[in-house]
Amino acid sequence: MTGLISGSSIANVVTTGTFTIPLMKKVGFSSEKAGAVEVASSVNGQIMPPVMGAAAFLMVEYVGIPYFDVVKHAFVPATISYIALVYIVHLEAMKAGMKGLPRAYVPGPLMRRLVGFVFGVVVICALAIMVKYTMGWIRPTFGNNAPYAVFAMLTAVYIGLLYVASREEPLELDDPNAPVTQLPLPGPTVRSGLHFLLPVVVLVWALMVDRLSPGLSAFWATAFMIFILLTQRPLMVMMRGADRTGNGKIGAALQSGFSDLIDGMISGARNMIGIGIATATAGIIVGAVSQTGVGSALADVVEVLSGGNLLAILFLTAILSLILGMGLPTTANYIVVSALLAPVIVTLGQQNGLIVPLIAVHLFVFYFGIMADVTPPVGLASFAAAAVSGGDPIRTGAVAFFYSLRTAALPFLFIFNTDLLLINVDWIHGIFVFITATLAMLLFAAATQGWFLTRNRIWESALLLVIAFAIFRPGFFMDYIYPPYEDLPPAQFEEALGNADPGAPLRLRIAGLNEVGDPIEFTALLEVPEGADGAEKMQALGIETVQNGDEVVIDNVAFDSPAQEAGLDWDQQVLLVRAPAPAPSKYWIYIPVALALALVIWMQKMRAGPGAGAIRREGEGVSHA
Repeated sequence: MTGLISGSSIANVVTTGTFTIPLMKKVGFSSEKAGAVEVASSVNGQIMPPVMGAAAFLMVEYVGIPYFDVVKHAFVPATISYIALVYIVHLEAMKAGMKGLPRAYVPGPLMRRLVGFVFGVVVICALAIMVKYTMGWIRPTFGNNAPYAVFAMLTAVYIGLLYVASREEPLELDDPNAPVTQLPLPGPTVRSGLHFLLPVVVLVWALMVDRLSPGLSAFWATAFMIFILLTQRPLMVMMRGADRTGNGKIGAALQSGFSDLIDGMISGARNMIGIGIATATAGIIVGAVSQTGVGSALADVVEVLSGGNLLAILFLTAILSLILGMGLPTTANYIVVSALLAPVIVTLGQQNGLIVPLIAVHLFVFYFGIMADVTPPVGLASFAAAAVSGGDPIRTGAVAFFYSLRTAALPFLFIFNTDLLLINVDWIHGIFVFITATLAMLLFAAATQGWFLTRNRIWESALLLVIAFAIFRPGFFMDYIYPPYEDLPPAQFEEALGNADPGAPLRLRIAGLNEVGDPIEFTALLEVPEGADGAEKMQALGIETVQNGDEVVIDNVAFDSPAQEAGLDWDQQVLLVRAPAPAPSKYWIYIPVALALALVIWMQKMRAGPGAGAIRREGEGVSHA
């Protein structure tokens, strides 16, 4: 949660690592592993919507799509990456034979918990629908005074939540060096701080419902946070008789609130110094790139080294993103890698048949730019975590990178399978993608950690990797059995358009000249429009061709037409038509995948035996509290 708003993974490590790292060490994690878990989770905070370390707001400007779409596209990869990290921590505990702490309370029967969970989900959904569809009366009713009405309602909710918090005992700060013997009760802990979620609600509401600008949304959220800081202590004195530090007078509580505000503003100003300087420097870099053509030079370097191989292009771009992202905060990191490397993937990918949405390209370079905070020898987040844990910074960075392999694998997957970004999917398909992607990521984590139900054999880890890949990208294997496209000569372009269903993707291999007059070849993606025949569909695309024997040349492209948006222009030659071919569903591959997974589970259960678990290693200092 801190990583969502800090704007820096290093700041996140220092802020939350001061209490999370000692806690992990007390239950048995080594200094390096405790620091690595904190680094991996802090870096993940920068890719998690809705803020993404402020990069989400920049993507709105750079990619040219609404903020809501940026959040939607980034949600699934970030969420499953966090789920996998929790699973990795569980696997490490299994390998070390760690025991969990005793429960702070005895849970109720399973059925009662399930009913309570379902009831909670229904109440939240009903509340969300009610708020969304009943808030429309505020602006027509109150007009220009609508913000005051919204503020009054938020204040009422705030006072109600603060009253709930006042019924709980003040939370005491734990001694980080004291042994952990029991878990705190979750209910009182949550109820004591529910009112601190209101500024986040204001931010998300302003961005995604009122569709205000990012700057104005952040302003209103910050203003409400200041209001909470100044009023929570005096209100707590009136409700409970004393605030959390024991102040029993309203004046002293109000003075403490002002002190909290000043301390927060000082900390915020200090954090912004590095971000402001780095962002200003990044702006100079962006200007230099746009004026000198360095981006074209980088594209040439990647093209020469990759030899036109798609995976090599992506791999080299990832390495360059890691290098360029070293030592930069999240915002400046994204500005640099998006300006220098995103055009490389777009240009070279189009020339080599890889056509992906621009948001996928920007997320690709952003993910690897952020990974620079993890990887040695720079890895500033790893050095910060090592300073807190007392471990070796290089070893901490190496372990953190090993934990972050799941994050490094995701960009390669969503480049080839944009379903992971919820692009052109409905709600049911989106839920299905989330479930299958989560399962695949857990299997990937089990394979890389060498532990599933018990310790993996080499062939089991390899098979788990293949299974995870097949679940992530089911079309990879099915495309070899049933090719998705049928290659046709250019003379059959109009016929292929006439036979294709509306909305189907049709690809053209084009030869022409680039902006400076050099010959290039690239792939253009056209969405088949509505039309009675091929000629009518070509007219809807805004394209006219001239045929000389087997040679087809583009004679005219209408302004602002789908053909122009695809990169087509007059005097270009059509080399190949790739028409969509009928094929069975790509998800049929899940049947052999399920059988292979069942084989691994059966083999590991047979080897582990009944009741077998992790064997505790003697002398490792594992806590059994």
